[in-house]
Amino acid sequence: MYTHTTQVRVRYAETDQMGYVYYGNYARYYEIGRVEAMRNLGLNYAELESKHNILMPVLSMETRFIRPARYDDMLTLETTIAKLPLEKIVFRTEIYDESRKILNSGIVRLFFLERSDSRRIDTPEIIIEKLKPYFES
Repeated sequence: MYTHTTQVRVRYAETDQMGYVYYGNYARYYEIGRVEAMRNLGLNYAELESKHNILMPVLSMETRFIRPARYDDMLTLETTIAKLPLEKIVFRTEIYDESRKILNSGIVRLFFLERSDSRRIDTPEIIIEKLKPYFES
């Protein structure tokens, strides 16, 4: 299992009239979590696209709202890949407040496309190579 943690502070523009994070912004937090998790592995999204011709569109997203995040909260995004990906990759992100209370959790499933012809492909070897050490016993 691979887990990466990053932090983000809630900006005023991300909140609604009640001062809570607007529900649509959680997808952005999941994206921040997965991009930073991939970067930590040495996989840069921009390079995956331009250098390796790999695209990763979202297949599905699930969200569970537990408690609201508020303006100026420092959020901890804990992103996990629980299973070595074969034909799709699944990121689970749990969002915590500063006292480590869970606020939200989400699961985002992505699949892989060959950039040149938009053909669906299995998990590229470069991604498997970076993740494999986390799944060996």
